[in-house]
Amino acid sequence: MTYTTIELARDGDVAIIRLNDPATLNAVTLRTIEEIGAALDAISGSARAMVLTGAGRAFCSGANLSAGMGDRRSDGPYDSGSVLESHINPLMLRLRDAPFPWVSAVKGSAAGVGCSFALAADMVVCGESAFFLQAFARIGLVPDGGSSWLLARSIGRARAMEMMLLGERIPAAKALEWGMINRLVPDEQVMPSALELARALAAGPTQSLAMIRRMAWSAADQSFEAAMATERNNQRLAGQTKDHREGVAAFLAKRPAQFTGQ
Repeated sequence: MTYTTIELARDGDVAIIRLNDPATLNAVTLRTIEEIGAALDAISGSARAMVLTGAGRAFCSGANLSAGMGDRRSDGPYDSGSVLESHINPLMLRLRDAPFPWVSAVKGSAAGVGCSFALAADMVVCGESAFFLQAFARIGLVPDGGSSWLLARSIGRARAMEMMLLGERIPAAKALEWGMINRLVPDEQVMPSALELARALAAGPTQSLAMIRRMAWSAADQSFEAAMATERNNQRLAGQTKDHREGVAAFLAKRPAQFTGQ
């Protein structure tokens, strides 16, 4: 596929997807969603970690409402949620279910669905210029892209309410204080820091990390008993991998493990 709104690059076992429409601060169009999906297809089975970032001075300014991101139906009453059903929600589920860990690298605005993209990552690295924004209430809409779920579970209901109801910017320093992000670095260190994390993840036991991702997502809605049952089943599966055997051998030999993703 020829990409026009994103860039796809590789750094060894790390795939890098870069939103690439800096003139609009990487506002999302239907084409953007489709190209991210195609990029995920292209790296499936080969990448062991991923970085999602944005070109220029912003991560993502949200949906491009002037470029067909509203009602996609040709008849019936106006439905501003139709694009969620057709494009955004399926992509968010793909990002959740990625078979590898991934990192978001954020500078400037992460607004609307851009906020969702950033917070869906396993680890979030922000530059000092970064800020998060849920301004839907300002135009009479509601948060989407799973942001109500992501925010309530990352920063708690009270802070999520403040962010969504008031529609005010949350600067990176406050996002770190609130527990929304993992790292806060100078802007020029965002990609180097994100790549450092992604390379470390890519060098890890792939199947084990994939199971850890799934466990963390499901634990938010599971009972304690169900979470322990999931851990027990995944421990059996992880224990059957070559990476587990290598990890034990390396531990006993007091040497660094050389994981192969098997």
